[in-house]
Amino acid sequence: MATINLNINGKSQVVDVDPKTPLLWVLREHLNLVGTKYGCGIAQCGACTVHLEGNAVRSCSVPVSTVSNKKITTIEGLSENGDHPVQKAWLEHDVSQCGYCQTGQIMSAVALLKSNPAPTDAQIETAMSGNICRCGTYLRIKDAIRSVNTQR
Repeated sequence: MATINLNINGKSQVVDVDPKTPLLWVLREHLNLVGTKYGCGIAQCGACTVHLEGNAVRSCSVPVSTVSNKKITTIEGLSENGDHPVQKAWLEHDVSQCGYCQTGQIMSAVALLKSNPAPTDAQIETAMSGNICRCGTYLRIKDAIRSVNTQR
């Protein structure tokens, strides 16, 4: 066990965990930030996507010891009231069906738009390709991302 200092959603957190514990499990089981979902455990589905220093990462494959004092943002830290432009676009385009993958999808879309405010369809497809949606809402995801571009 080790004491690890974390900066999550703008707040300092201290956890006492095995340093090899994936960030996902620290978020969910130690800090009760359950918006980040477990999907596959091997960084292939995107359900566990969070931002690390502004970049989208798969939290299931990030040992907590490697993120000490780095800025981590989860879906809970994206906005206080669920009113981030991407979250609003998701609602406007009725993206969610089962909803399980959507927090990871949203976090990936936010990172994309931060680095590229006006991505082409091909760029959206490339950036979002690591996020799997079993319900197949990919066209609505793309429409939602495009609509955020036009609202800016």
